[in-house]
Amino acid sequence: MLEYDLIVIGTGSGMNYVSSIIERNPGFKVAIIDKDEPGGICLTRGCIPSKLLLYPAELVRTIGTASKFGIDAQIKDIDFKRIMNRMRTIISEDIGNIRKELSGSPEFNYYNDIAEFVSPYTMKVGKETIKGKMIFLCSGSKPLIPDIKGLDETGYLTSDTVLKMTELPESIAIIGGGYIAAEYGHFFSAMGSKVTVIGRNPNFIPDEEPEISELAKREMSKNMEIMTSLEVLEVAKNNDGKKVITAKERKGGKSVTVTAEEILVATGRAANTDILHPEKGGIKTDSNGWIEVNEYLETSQPGIWAFGDANGKYLFKHVANYESTVVFENAVMKKKIKVDYHAVPHAVFSYPEVASVGLKEKEAIEKYGEEGILIGFKMFEETAKGTAMDLKDYFVKVILEKNTGRILGAHVIGPYASILIQEIINLMFVPGQGAAPVTGGMHIHPSLSEVVEKALYSLMPPEHYHHLLGHMELEPEV
Repeated sequence: MLEYDLIVIGTGSGMNYVSSIIERNPGFKVAIIDKDEPGGICLTRGCIPSKLLLYPAELVRTIGTASKFGIDAQIKDIDFKRIMNRMRTIISEDIGNIRKELSGSPEFNYYNDIAEFVSPYTMKVGKETIKGKMIFLCSGSKPLIPDIKGLDETGYLTSDTVLKMTELPESIAIIGGGYIAAEYGHFFSAMGSKVTVIGRNPNFIPDEEPEISELAKREMSKNMEIMTSLEVLEVAKNNDGKKVITAKERKGGKSVTVTAEEILVATGRAANTDILHPEKGGIKTDSNGWIEVNEYLETSQPGIWAFGDANGKYLFKHVANYESTVVFENAVMKKKIKVDYHAVPHAVFSYPEVASVGLKEKEAIEKYGEEGILIGFKMFEETAKGTAMDLKDYFVKVILEKNTGRILGAHVIGPYASILIQEIINLMFVPGQGAAPVTGGMHIHPSLSEVVEKALYSLMPPEHYHHLLGHMELEPEV
């Protein structure tokens, strides 16, 4: 049996500090294990390949607005195959470089195979059995596939397999109404497919603020059909080979039928830990299969740590990178640093773009009371740059604690939302978490970033804010 000082499962964020660990501990024996192509989900089939596809889609939509500014621009052709090939070429090169680095390194042993626990701290990898004094579990996640009658027989795509496509489908139905559905709905509609999104939640992109969900649905419905509050019951093929989805309204029970050439299942991500057999390693998982960790990211087995998608906290690459730092400090540097999720940001690269960080309004009210918060609000069109760009209805919303001025959360919908919100994210990591560094600093005029500054100057009680939403016809239904 081979014995290692460290075993790392996964070649994504789990690799972040391996070189540093080896440098600090000469002679340290390390095993790197990954059953898939090296690089982690983000590189191989997640955020990076999808964004390589979404940028061309953004260009298509941007060119489509040119006539508003007196520019006669026309898209003569969209080469879907070339767009897909460009994505795969870039990703393949990166994967190849990582594989070469892993396979040729004298500092550790690389296993491109399935790993599973056979007992605490002991794993079987292919035909070998290995033991580790310390183990990092960074095994990622997999597409969540709902139990729908006829789905397997009919065939479907996932966010993994969609990256292998070479031909643009004439029509595509997307089961799910969250982040993945929003991004791929944007992509396929911009490429020229007829897109139908079928979500079971009453709100489109339901993890966002209700008014942002409503505006996103309104705007994106200009390019695709978005159906909500539907439970998909069955999938089958008709005589023409088209895929037919039968769904039912969750309220009222009326049946709905959608026919499309392809189906994309985008109902979220699921735990990928079952193949590890964590129970044999004495490692506890929750009811959904995610590995349980304490506030230091250590599992129920001392010396075994889980981060990234494996622990199911936040399935974002930037969170995995942050968690890898916490694990390095705790596992290697022997510190006691608690994980801090008070300001976890994310973005949806749809059209329009959406970004969020921290608490939503309902969560803030539950914690501080309606009288204990203020809401900052400003529309893009109320800035000079927003007017120049002819931006309508898009906005920045910031939530502050009334007594302290501490920023609790922020939500943005509109062009460059993922960039604009960074100004607020950074504030949430300074002492006091107040707005002074932005409101006291100079903003280039005219620039779109002024909308953030103006939102922080435009504070109001929640009641006043919802009065404004009513005028915008974005006030959520109670």
